[in-house]
Amino acid sequence: MKEGYRDYLERHGRLVILEAIAREFNGHLREDLIQKALDVYLVSRSIEWVRTQLRKLEEIGAVNLEEDGGKLIAGLAQAGRDHLERRAPLDGVAWPEDGR
Repeated sequence: MKEGYRDYLERHGRLVILEAIAREFNGHLREDLIQKALDVYLVSRSIEWVRTQLRKLEEIGAVNLEEDGGKLIAGLAQAGRDHLERRAPLDGVAWPEDGR
């Protein structure tokens, strides 16, 4: 089945989210900062879109979510790190490319 633009955007957006969280020294990042990271790589997305993707990543075990003052904070889970290090693929997340 041919992947539509929406699916492509979600898969790549989730990869960008994981990469942004992984770049943080403590492996955690607030939703608004994730939104800014997405702006660099993709067409601007709403905070609701970001939250939806974070919840999907939590469902598949890639991140752990906490709420602080009404904002989501995502922490990179082992499954997310394994995906980024190409040890174990996560369904619904683009595979990391060389040199990224």
